[in-house]
Amino acid sequence: MDAVLFLAAALRISVPYALAAVGACFSERGGVINIGLEGTMLIGALAFTLGAHATGSAWVGVVAALAAGALTASLHALVTVVLRADQITSGLGINLLAIGLCKYVLIAVFHSSSNSSRVPGVDPVAFLGIERIPGIGAVLASPLVWLAVAIIAVAQWALFRTVFGLRLRGAGERPEALATLGLAVGRVRTAGVLVSGLLAGLAGAWLASEQHSFTDGMTGGRGYIAIAAMIVGKWHPIGAAAACLLFGAAEALQIVLQGRQFPSELLQMLPYVVTMLALAGLIGRAVAPRAVGVPYDPERPQ
Repeated sequence: MDAVLFLAAALRISVPYALAAVGACFSERGGVINIGLEGTMLIGALAFTLGAHATGSAWVGVVAALAAGALTASLHALVTVVLRADQITSGLGINLLAIGLCKYVLIAVFHSSSNSSRVPGVDPVAFLGIERIPGIGAVLASPLVWLAVAIIAVAQWALFRTVFGLRLRGAGERPEALATLGLAVGRVRTAGVLVSGLLAGLAGAWLASEQHSFTDGMTGGRGYIAIAAMIVGKWHPIGAAAACLLFGAAEALQIVLQGRQFPSELLQMLPYVVTMLALAGLIGRAVAPRAVGVPYDPERPQ
């Protein structure tokens, strides 16, 4: 039973990591670094809470989170793709914007600087009795879990088996070659950033739905770990999702070991230590897309 509970916790923790990491694959495969995933997730979680609070429907909250994620990503695309500003600076700016904006909205709507009122979450779906499986049934019965699995599979197919994916990877590897074919590099890159925003917003919706509320700073660095998972997964959606399961297992192990005479400081370090070890190359060398982080200027030789 302990093993089942551990597996359930690992899966629940991994879902927002995986959604954000898959989104990061699209952005970086197109040549745009999106450090702003952390802030986008936070804004998505707030949008979910506001939508669910206003209507009493968790699914309206999910739609609101998707819209908020896309809007935040549009800002990042405007600054980095259109205005060709530094991508790291833009992403950090979005993260700082999210912190201030969320606190302001919390105070204005819920009269608290730390948390919102309780809102409805996405209810489990009864299917073949799966919800009655002890320990893990509630997780497996969540529609968002299966939506995340479907997104990972579709993302892998879209990136490596479709014309869109070929063009997106071209924008991240050889944007000048893409331009010689008469394709707009900026539009392709913007599409990749928007996909990352949509998925990060959905990741934020998962966090708020699971907690049934919004808490200031509730993402807790998940956006940064998602980027690390993408790198460990070598910019492949399935690989990134597998890395997220590893990080989710490390965090679940931290929770399981609490109260068992392990030093709390060491337990708090565990997920980050696993992340650092993975990035240090324990599972192989990762090579980033050639033009990632480099603004494309059609008037300047690349």
